[in-house]
Amino acid sequence: MNKEKKSSAYINDLCERAANAKKDICILDTKSKNRILLKYADVLRKNSTSILAENEKDLKAAIDAGVSKAFYDRLLLDEKRIDSMAQSVEEIAAFEDPVGRIENMRTRPSGIRVGQMRVPLGVVAVIYESRPNVTVDIASLCIKSGNVAVLRGGEESIYTNMILASMIRDILAGMNYNPDIVNLVENLDRDLVPVLLKRDDAIDIVIPRGGEGLIKMVTQEATIPVIKHEKGLCHLYVDESAVKDMAEQIAVNGKVQRPGVCNAVETMLIHKNYPWKKELLAVLMKHKVEIRGCEKTIEIMPGIVAATAADWKTEYLDLTISVRIVDSFEDALEHITTYSSGHSEAIVTSDYFLGQRFLKEIDSAAVFVNASTRFHDGGEFGLGAEVGISTQKLHARGAMGIEGLTTLKYIVYGNGEIR
Repeated sequence: MNKEKKSSAYINDLCERAANAKKDICILDTKSKNRILLKYADVLRKNSTSILAENEKDLKAAIDAGVSKAFYDRLLLDEKRIDSMAQSVEEIAAFEDPVGRIENMRTRPSGIRVGQMRVPLGVVAVIYESRPNVTVDIASLCIKSGNVAVLRGGEESIYTNMILASMIRDILAGMNYNPDIVNLVENLDRDLVPVLLKRDDAIDIVIPRGGEGLIKMVTQEATIPVIKHEKGLCHLYVDESAVKDMAEQIAVNGKVQRPGVCNAVETMLIHKNYPWKKELLAVLMKHKVEIRGCEKTIEIMPGIVAATAADWKTEYLDLTISVRIVDSFEDALEHITTYSSGHSEAIVTSDYFLGQRFLKEIDSAAVFVNASTRFHDGGEFGLGAEVGISTQKLHARGAMGIEGLTTLKYIVYGNGEIR
């Protein structure tokens, strides 16, 4: 059998099993789904040593490959992060089950009653990179929302992903449920991905989470509907009226707290009349942030790297930030409109009306006034874990949790009415 036929056979088998599992998960009630999830949380904690051993294999390969510090951090698990994953699963179990909920019920003049029922999407394929907690979060979210999961993580986290996926599959089998409710693509041959993306007969939606290259490839190759979770080229605008301490705290948190994530700040715009520009730049440099600045920024802080045209388009995912001094609020809006990826933008200001304008005029999935972009997260927004952060506008936008994995169908009650 040649390579192409082997690829098709592997994907065909996986897709067939996933499609068949839809009928098995759709009959699970909320209590059953919650029991599965609570067992998963317990197993994660009790088997942390085994998980860390597999994670160590991935970390060693990452070191050998010479990955960046931020990339290594995204890959790293420890006891605290495993406990955090387990807590996330418990939070998902505690959330209201949206499946079967009736919305917008009303009686029409004809006598019929028309409403909408929230139902699962079906088979959800997620293609993602590096962070192994995504495997746990998405598997758990799909179970709670009544969906079958097809997970394709990156090769850099394959050992960790395999043990995390095998745990939930073993739990499902041990509780006499179909283990194919959760499926991990263990064969990392890249030629398999385009084959998977053509299986619109078996997969209902695909969600790519990762860099520009991954998003572009999935969008071009897929015949399945795509919900893009694109890069986070997030901006922070410091207005001339910004409070000094607040601006510094939000800038440091947005860039430094965890620079390798999609809701970290990548570009900071500072109004030319903000009185503490030098102090703001200095506090970032104190935290080891490399600043790439415009000419006016370099005048304020000589010796920093000059920003190029490419820098304004770059998601660094590292301790690097682009800084531009702007002449006005309108200049800041124009810059954000030109370069934003539509993820998260923030303003620091004491001007209420300017904050309101920012909320209305910035067209991104989340817009913040006097708060860090790092809050754009399913847990912080009260959604529990997230599938990711959607940067498109149809169906789901921004932090995408349990409800984002469902859709609505019309239901109609009658008493013999005809038209």
